[in-house]
Amino acid sequence: MHEAYDYFEHDADMGIVGRGERIEEAFEHAAAAAFAMMADPARITPQASVSIEFEEADAELALVTWLNLLLGQARSHGLIFGRFQLRRNGARWSGTAAGEPWREGLERGVEVKGATLTGLAVTQTDGIWEARCVVDV
Repeated sequence: MHEAYDYFEHDADMGIVGRGERIEEAFEHAAAAAFAMMADPARITPQASVSIEFEEADAELALVTWLNLLLGQARSHGLIFGRFQLRRNGARWSGTAAGEPWREGLERGVEVKGATLTGLAVTQTDGIWEARCVVDV
């Protein structure tokens, strides 16, 4: 059994790691790691959802694109996300994120401003995908 997500320290920022049996699952878990830094995922109810679609052939750039699109949608709609789904068809990625508006009772952790190219890697080892990068906090 592998951990769904993890962290690693990087200067003043934080590294996130998402793991899964499929690349899409690793990306979903990387998103979960980023948003878990901001609020406890167990306390986030899926009241609202947004759709994310993009094209990117490079898996590493796709990870950064996915995370930054999610963060942008969360900010523009005043939401915190706790559930993620992603599908890939060639270079075309489509997914959803579900969450709720910020409310009293959701403890705000550190704000994740964006995903960076630092420490960026998407690899597969022994059937487990790992998606990692440093996020700007």
